[in-house]
Amino acid sequence: MNRRILLLFLLPALLLGSCVAANGPGTPYYYQPVFYGPGIGLGTIVAVVVSWSRNKSILLAILCGILGWIYVIYALLVPKKRKIL
Repeated sequence: MNRRILLLFLLPALLLGSCVAANGPGTPYYYQPVFYGPGIGLGTIVAVVVSWSRNKSILLAILCGILGWIYVIYALLVPKKRKIL
């Protein structure tokens, strides 16, 4: 449970920190994140890869790609269901 709480507070800090850079002595400025294609961001790519590795479903991967970072955070907080044989 402590790992989930740590991820819940650490992930937003990392995402915010990735958009801030130093502009001289102690004055940060914000810049736009890098995109890999028109309309496809890093959150979309990570969400599709995580969804595919968990579910093996194209339709769910597309839906999770639309949700982006929301699904990535969900996948970190909720464990994968295991099949009982």
